[in-house]
Amino acid sequence: MQLVWFRQDLRLQDHTALWHARQSGPTVAFIALSPQQWALHDDAAIKIDCYLRQLHILRQQLDTLNIPLIIQHIPLWSGIAHTLGEICMELKIKQVHAHVELGVNELRRDAQVQQQLEQQGISVQLYHDRTLFPVGSIRNQSNKPYQVFGAFKKSCYERLSISIPSCYPAIDAQTALAKHALWQTPFTLDDFYSAKISAEQQTLWPMSEAHAQHCLDEFMAHGLTHYADERDFPTLNSTSRIGLYLNLGILSIRQCLQALFREQNGYFHLEGKGQQTWLDELLWREFYQHILFDFPRVSKHQPFQIKTAHIAWRDAPQDLEAWQQGQTGIPIVDAGMRQLLATGWMHNRVRMICAMFLSKNLLIDWRLGEQWFMQHLVDGDLAANNGGWQWCASTGTDAVPYFRIFNPISQSQKFDAHGDYLRQWLPELAHLDAKQIHEPYAKNLQLDLNYPKPIVDLKQSRLRAIEIFKALG
Repeated sequence: MQLVWFRQDLRLQDHTALWHARQSGPTVAFIALSPQQWALHDDAAIKIDCYLRQLHILRQQLDTLNIPLIIQHIPLWSGIAHTLGEICMELKIKQVHAHVELGVNELRRDAQVQQQLEQQGISVQLYHDRTLFPVGSIRNQSNKPYQVFGAFKKSCYERLSISIPSCYPAIDAQTALAKHALWQTPFTLDDFYSAKISAEQQTLWPMSEAHAQHCLDEFMAHGLTHYADERDFPTLNSTSRIGLYLNLGILSIRQCLQALFREQNGYFHLEGKGQQTWLDELLWREFYQHILFDFPRVSKHQPFQIKTAHIAWRDAPQDLEAWQQGQTGIPIVDAGMRQLLATGWMHNRVRMICAMFLSKNLLIDWRLGEQWFMQHLVDGDLAANNGGWQWCASTGTDAVPYFRIFNPISQSQKFDAHGDYLRQWLPELAHLDAKQIHEPYAKNLQLDLNYPKPIVDLKQSRLRAIEIFKALG
């Protein structure tokens, strides 16, 4: 008997571990629900809601294939090894199949499980599924990991020109297994997680592999051509919006790449700016996954650039709260933060603006912003979120030079020229014209608006940040 352990990979299509398990014999599936661990990892309630809704669907799909799904409530990952060992003994499991996960806690959990099961004579097979290339496999000429995206991307391009990773075939239904008590789940998923998400928020994020694939296909058909030119404008629906489905493993990264090169019959040939730009975004995701593995300090709340650990961040709880609630008096920042609170998502350009404003203009520790995003993002991914925050804070790989600090007003004027995005999320400013809305108090600080005045002077705070970073040497 084989066991496939589902984690952040809630799909049937192109599932490496599931395919290998089924090639080896009759298979059962296992998943551990660990709410205390989720809380420790700052997983957003809206993200957990999506995970549980997708789990409902996955269980039904597995039923049609006669693959029983064992769902266990194990509050912390430290309890998984013992429970899984008991299940494997009860069912006479020969092999456990799962996908490699890269955070330090995930690696520690899997090492504990591997040690426990191998003591019982049960082998554990871990497969690289979350990345296009196995972590640790992309190295420079000195056999060291890349620390700059451009060089990493070039290496990936070279590999892709040789072969684009293909998807695994679909699996067939197996002969039904004899009933067992472990097949019964002693709790309902609806009541499992205490944080309740509104029906309106749920409708923003439909679940199922079919829907995720539809989103990908729609983007390929209608969004890819203009992606490079339109992706930075928050009022345009010009991004793929599949980050949630990639993060929960409802789509695989291989499926994305196959869709990208479908018109080229699976050969690596870039035919347009949109195609190349989106591929580069997928490779940024890949890069940060590899960084997470090669430099584990980034998942231990440490900066990638070690010297930046000495920055004296401001202790400013009132400013932090104003940023969190979208009450800074900087419209583009407040619009983004309110979008995040309302929907669990924020446009990527606005994410960068908000992150740089917190870490540079407010000089508040980027880790507080990283945590807030993880606590609210439906597509929160440890590697990508950390990488993005450290880029904006000038503490990470390819960090934006410390003296290059986004001016949120000019960013707003450039990417939301008519103020449509601002009006959507800041109704108290909706009556202002396209010039005034970006900086409502610029000409008249005494203007009577139900909107806060800026909590920081952008020019002075920029100079303050430059001086502090410059002092690091």
